[in-house]
Amino acid sequence: MFALHAHLVFVTKFRHKVFSDHHLTRMEQIMRTVCADFDTKLVDFNGEHNHVHLLVNFPPKVALSKLVNSLKGVSSRRMRQEFPDLRRHYYRANRLWSGSYYAGSLGGPPLTAVRQYIEQQNHPV
Repeated sequence: MFALHAHLVFVTKFRHKVFSDHHLTRMEQIMRTVCADFDTKLVDFNGEHNHVHLLVNFPPKVALSKLVNSLKGVSSRRMRQEFPDLRRHYYRANRLWSGSYYAGSLGGPPLTAVRQYIEQQNHPV
């Protein structure tokens, strides 16, 4: 039994506002698949035009940095393949995401607060 949670935030390259509801819906599906491949659970997901928030539950055997690299790499590749309209935003860097990310560990009562924060993001229509 384990209860390790991380709040992850990924920002688009150059903070370009690229995501619509349709993009974020597909992004969540991609991220859920990657998490399942790592035996982790994507507890919550939401985003705005230029960033996404994830709340993941992961086992101690998973290196968070490897999970993040896979989440960012797979989602960038698949989104660029499936949505050619995003090309104009990443053509210079050939990347969807900024090289940095936020990762915060949490548990107990703060977990509820983070879930509420993620759910209250200004999800584009």
